Amino acid sequence: MTLLQTANRQVRAAEALEQAGLSAEEARRALSPPPLQVSTLEPVDEDDGKAGVAFFAIIILYGQLLTYGYWVAAGVVEEKSSRVVEVILSTIRPRNLLAGKVIGIGLLGLGNLLVTVGIGLIVAQVTGAIEVDSSIIGAAALALAWFVVGYAFYACAFACAGALVPRQEELQSTMTPLTLTILVAFFVSFAVLDDPDGTLAHVTAFIPMTAPITMPPRIVTGDAPMWEIVASLAVTIGSTIALIPLAARIYEGGILRTGSALKLREAWRAGRA
Repeated sequence: MTLLQTANRQVRAAEALEQAGLSAEEARRALSPPPLQVSTLEPVDEDDGKAGVAFFAIIILYGQLLTYGYWVAAGVVEEKSSRVVEVILSTIRPRNLLAGKVIGIGLLGLGNLLVTVGIGLIVAQVTGAIEVDSSIIGAAALALAWFVVGYAFYACAFACAGALVPRQEELQSTMTPLTLTILVAFFVSFAVLDDPDGTLAHVTAFIPMTAPITMPPRIVTGDAPMWEIVASLAVTIGSTIALIPLAARIYEGGILRTGSALKLREAWRAGRA
């Protein structure tokens, strides 16, 4: 009904203009004025889609690091409590067992993350939520690389936490410092996302505990310069390499100790390497 009323008014207005002496073309122009130009006082944010991707990158990386880190620790405790590790260590060295566990669970986590990222990008492209171009794909690849680096760093620490306790019920006490560290990095990453070029963003890029969660969102939004990405990766990888022999010694000193929970110093002294 509204459409009919509108059409009727336009026809009557056109007839009135023609009777007033205007030509058909002049009447058409009078009835179809150019659209009103609209301008905004605030600059248009063209990165809304990327900001959403960065937000989900934080959530996913936080969940992945926490979940698979826990799996490493729980696997160590399970082998230790069931005494299976005593049989395994009769044929291989403790650090080799640690490496196999960290790599195996890490590959599972990486595969899961690849599927999640792939499905997410396909859905985003199909629904038009964001234009998936080479920059988004490159940022996603770098986020996957950060998961690998962050997982390697935290997994060694989680394995040490598992080696210090004899039962699953006691695992939470040794995992708490690591869980809180990841949680702090998680909350800091939102502050970094709000101000990706601020002092906090630049400082956390060079802290191995926070960089795996705070750097990927800045990469997605394009706020992290290439030199900072490379330098941050180098610092985190270097810290991981330095942590591996320390973690191997603590793991070796605690994996065969049963009975009561060990202190970190006791496991360190019991390690042979």
